[in-house]
Amino acid sequence: MTPVHEIQGEGLFSPLANKEVRTRGVVTGFTRKGFFIQDPDGGGQPERSEGIFVFFRHRPPPLGASVAVRGRVVDYLSDEADRPTTQIAKCRYELLPEPLGAVHPVWLRADTLPLDSAALAHYLNRLEGMLVGIEAGATFIAPSNPFGDYVVLPEGSTRELRSAHGGVLIDPEHPSRWFPGFRILDRERAPVVNVGSRLMSDVVGPLNYRSAAYQIAAQGSIEASDSPIQTPDAHLASTSRRTTVLTLNGFNLDPNIEDPSKVADPHRDVDDDVGDGRFVQLAEAIVKTARCPDIVALQEIQDADGAEQTQVVSARATYDELIRAIRRVGGPGYTAIDIAPENEADGGQPGGNIRNGFLYNPREIELVKDSPRRLGMGEPAFADSRKVLAAAFRKRQCGDEITILNVHLASKRHQRGIFSPEQPGWDPRSGLRVEQAGLIRKELLDLRRRGCRYYVTGDFNDFEFSETVRALLGDESANLVETVPPNERYDYNHRGRLQVLMHGIVAREELSSGRAHYEILHGNELSGVRPGDLGAKPTDHAYVLAAFDSAELDVPPES
Repeated sequence: MTPVHEIQGEGLFSPLANKEVRTRGVVTGFTRKGFFIQDPDGGGQPERSEGIFVFFRHRPPPLGASVAVRGRVVDYLSDEADRPTTQIAKCRYELLPEPLGAVHPVWLRADTLPLDSAALAHYLNRLEGMLVGIEAGATFIAPSNPFGDYVVLPEGSTRELRSAHGGVLIDPEHPSRWFPGFRILDRERAPVVNVGSRLMSDVVGPLNYRSAAYQIAAQGSIEASDSPIQTPDAHLASTSRRTTVLTLNGFNLDPNIEDPSKVADPHRDVDDDVGDGRFVQLAEAIVKTARCPDIVALQEIQDADGAEQTQVVSARATYDELIRAIRRVGGPGYTAIDIAPENEADGGQPGGNIRNGFLYNPREIELVKDSPRRLGMGEPAFADSRKVLAAAFRKRQCGDEITILNVHLASKRHQRGIFSPEQPGWDPRSGLRVEQAGLIRKELLDLRRRGCRYYVTGDFNDFEFSETVRALLGDESANLVETVPPNERYDYNHRGRLQVLMHGIVAREELSSGRAHYEILHGNELSGVRPGDLGAKPTDHAYVLAAFDSAELDVPPES
């Protein structure tokens, strides 16, 4: 028998990779692809894991059983840039007649989890495959999602900036910080939780590595306290001398149920945004929560047939469906504008032809003739990326004009995880976002020279302290996010890290004059959905509202 700790070895790769082995252990948990075993004797090797995953899609042994396993050692890589996980594949197992002993969990506590990423990676690497646990009393810092995933902050942790609801705001010194989490396979036993809910029972299971992060494969069900989240209604409202602008992420919105034969991935790319009620939810956000703003800056709007890979690029049917939903819930008759991208030229979900767009209330707002334009056309930094949609709007009752630049900068989707063996945390598109920001700033400098009022909004895919935002601001602009109290500066929740991805960029004189106002309407990024329910949320961002009071803005010309 080869002890498990000798199979795991001391580094990322197993010294016995591609060799046949026979080992034994106690069954500690399951995933949909197999089961975990752990050697209760341990071998006295603190730098080596005593647990291992057994890839086995047939009927597994029962939880707690003592088994002998024979198979081939594999260092499995789900992505060439990711770290491997050592497994036993092509295996057979047999139940042992005598139990090997009890396996006790290693508790993941606030005082034992290193803050430094390298030290944390080393600590978790030696626990991979082993039985670990999170004690009752932890706070949920991410909402429940459709996949049965949960993230918590262990009780007793005091080094984080906390939101009013109990969430954790991103730390500029450790922006990719990992928090312990778990997945519940049986979605019928997986509760709906919101940020701020409390874990009322211990969670125990093997420490699994999946999707570039560690996660406990929780066994059984859990108990959680109730922590209701209600999105507050906006304080800011349109008046005869105030223009309001809502920023709203459509979350790949389209009116079509895709034909599985026409999409890139039938498992991911087929949805029913109409049937799931997402158009109605977004309409209610516009009418009831944001109080019918003058202008709505939309991101992630797809063409009429959604993710179907066709020649369709117009999103007219998408806007029409949203405008009808707004009227049905008591809102005004908005008008939509966008400039459609070339087919498959702007990135995003294949076939969706994602773009930014505007809705505006024609009773209150007039679109300045010939003002809509796409910025970034022909620029390498915007190749295969959403282009900026710029348009000037005039308030009918007072004549004030404002030019709005609606952005959706290069995605962080390709960023490496903090546990990547090479360049952990590296974002290959960070430089692109900085270049995109520099090009947008050139447009702002031109607007300043012409004495134009401006507002840049949308999804920047970067933080308020990032080089991207600094490159856009220069010395002449300011970020309205900075007017929000520090513990409320977030519109997105990524694995328990509350962060700002939407920003509100205005001329510095606009901010100092007190004529610009900003609020973040928290709710979507804090409220959970029932595991298994893919269509339960209208968007994954908060709603962001800005207001601009009427006054002639003195913008000094650039020298």
